[in-house]
Amino acid sequence: MTASPAGGARGGRDDTVAAVVRQWRAVHPDLDTGPMEIIGRVNRCAALLQQAEDAPLRRAGLSRPEFDLLGALRRTGHELTPGELARETFSSGAAVTKRLKQLTERGLVERRGDDRDRRVTHVRLTEAGRTLVDGILPEQLAYETAVLSDLDTPGQTQLAALLGELLMRLEGRAGTLRV
Repeated sequence: MTASPAGGARGGRDDTVAAVVRQWRAVHPDLDTGPMEIIGRVNRCAALLQQAEDAPLRRAGLSRPEFDLLGALRRTGHELTPGELARETFSSGAAVTKRLKQLTERGLVERRGDDRDRRVTHVRLTEAGRTLVDGILPEQLAYETAVLSDLDTPGQTQLAALLGELLMRLEGRAGTLRV
């Protein structure tokens, strides 16, 4: 089902954002609610996707931020410093430090000091961490495939391109919003 330009969904049903937009239009008919129709849907989709996608993580006793750290280490294929992990996962240094402590205690990551600079720590996955990530990832991808299965390939390609453009704009060259 695709969204109509008026904010509703084709086929006679509205999504929750269409109802919210209608309510705002009734209260403030002079305001342009077009951005809300996009941002509201992106936010709602993200929340719903994350709830369902996090089920395999909960079963493994992981939080989403912990899995993001493990995933960053797995996909880069090499050791990272806590600062690099913070940048990779859009997290604060303090949050990364706390999560690394928990993951180290669980035996999923190992830390080692830098040979040249004792202030620097390098983090790598343990075999248990690698096994855990590799076990969870296929389940997550299967879920994502099922979610997108109602969109044809050109629709998925178009959506990916549009979201990519929006993300590049939001990230900007220096990581700040460009308006």
